[in-house]
Amino acid sequence: MADVLYRKLDELTDDQVYEAYAPPEPDWLRVNFVSSADGAATLEGLSGPLSGAEDKRVFKVLRARCDVLLAGSGTVRAEGYGPLVLSEDRMAWRRAQGLPEVPVMAIASRTASLDPESGIFTEAPRRPILIVPADLPEEAVEPFRDVADVIAVGTGEVDFTAAVAALRARGLRQVLCEGGPHVFGSLIAAGLADELDLTVSPLLVGAGPIRIAEGDPAAEAVPLRLRHVLEAGGNLILRYLRGSSDE
Repeated sequence: MADVLYRKLDELTDDQVYEAYAPPEPDWLRVNFVSSADGAATLEGLSGPLSGAEDKRVFKVLRARCDVLLAGSGTVRAEGYGPLVLSEDRMAWRRAQGLPEVPVMAIASRTASLDPESGIFTEAPRRPILIVPADLPEEAVEPFRDVADVIAVGTGEVDFTAAVAALRARGLRQVLCEGGPHVFGSLIAAGLADELDLTVSPLLVGAGPIRIAEGDPAAEAVPLRLRHVLEAGGNLILRYLRGSSDE
């Protein structure tokens, strides 16, 4: 564990935070979540109340680093996602890396139960992507075709292995997933999650809320290697990479 970095977040410059989250490979899928100290993924039904300014600093760096931001439709609705935009300094950083000013937003939905006239589609600076099962009736998908590209994969459910392959075929190789828990559970079950970025918030929520991963269980536990621990305001900001800590 000698390679684990332990630092206070406020001791790091923005450039150092960007470097701390450099992906090890060109094709990489990272998942970003916040949970309470007792493992709750939500507080009063939302993840937002668990997050603070410290966590959001890393959250914004992760968004700036990705090619595509993937989220489930339930998370998009519950958390009130709007169009995917970045601050001017984040866009400037992306321009300096030779990247488009903003990532692409990709929304996974089993039923396409979203409003095609919402800002996440109509005000997006880059055309979003809607990911749905291939057997979803066309009448459910057709309203979105003017405002988004559609990836149709899977039967009854989104096939995330095929969906991620389709994103990468479009050149969207660095994937950031922001949930929700059922999407994360599906990514784990499919063996697609390369990295977990988890902020542990200094709160006890108690019984009731769901975990950060839900849905069908994975065939086996996935070993992770702790890359760094950043502390800020009592929050522990953890970066885990896929692979054994004994490597």
